[in-house]
Amino acid sequence: MIRFDVPEFTCHCPLTGQPDFAHFRIEIVPDELCVELKSLKQYFWSYRNEGAFHERVTNTILDDLVRAIQPRFARIHADWFVRGGIRTFVTAEHRHKGWKAQPRVDLPGEGCGIDGWTRL
Repeated sequence: MIRFDVPEFTCHCPLTGQPDFAHFRIEIVPDELCVELKSLKQYFWSYRNEGAFHERVTNTILDDLVRAIQPRFARIHADWFVRGGIRTFVTAEHRHKGWKAQPRVDLPGEGCGIDGWTRL
């Protein structure tokens, strides 16, 4: 499994134009292809001037990754910072038909949060 941490995602609300900030965690079990880090960074940067709803952008990122590299498994956790007094967590997942995950193994320093997220 390859895990990516994107702590500085930005876009803006399509209704109000207000900035939105999120922390993304991506877990991928590749098949034949993998995503290159510079390409992933530039892809995430492309959202900086885009208007996007939290749930829609999280699912769109997953769909784009699946279309690009066709992984066996991919999961995206998005921790959207507080807006209007509400913090939003969105998780989207893809798996090849018939693919079964191995038991989760937390990395050192990870605690019990929502799906292994550590709150500081």
